[in-house]
Amino acid sequence: MKGLIGKKVGMTSIFNDAGHQIACTVVQLGPCYVTQVKDEDSDGYNAIQLAYDDKKEKGVTKAMKGHFQKAGVSPKRKMVEFSDFDIDVALGDEVSIDIFGEGERVNVVGTSKGKGFQGVVKRYGFKGVNDATHGQHNRQRAPGSIGASSYPSKVFKGMRMAGRTGGKRIKSLNLEVIKILQDKNLMLVKGAVPGAKGSYVIVENA
Repeated sequence: MKGLIGKKVGMTSIFNDAGHQIACTVVQLGPCYVTQVKDEDSDGYNAIQLAYDDKKEKGVTKAMKGHFQKAGVSPKRKMVEFSDFDIDVALGDEVSIDIFGEGERVNVVGTSKGKGFQGVVKRYGFKGVNDATHGQHNRQRAPGSIGASSYPSKVFKGMRMAGRTGGKRIKSLNLEVIKILQDKNLMLVKGAVPGAKGSYVIVENA
């Protein structure tokens, strides 16, 4: 497994050799730094911790300052652990976008946009009554019946009802890497990636 931490820049589109327009998401990846190396002897499993995005020292606890100083890197905002990392790295090493290549398939993890408390029409696509006649003047966006009366005399868990929407960890699978701009640490992946502009994403090989 190999991966990097980055930020979602936004969306654009490019044309392929056949002249077809392809919608792409632009992701700024790395450079990331190895801040911890775990092995089976000391931790019981093999993994590395990567850190990304500089942070002011005044906002870092003493414990985390020591953690970054041990790796010989400046304080970072985002840290992610990758298990069974394919690339041989040591503490303090820089890992950049060149570990990926054009044409590869990647999985992208992000946090979807939060949309607050929403009803069943927006949250689940319910159609409502769809008819304003016969006295149905205020039922267009209502959920309708949610359970029986005498039996089972309760609402089952998992019933699709109104509630908080979005703001969840989402993984988009098998996205194709269309282009890599190494000098700017930018990757263009085909299709959409969860999250708002400027939000953190994790890119790993599929």
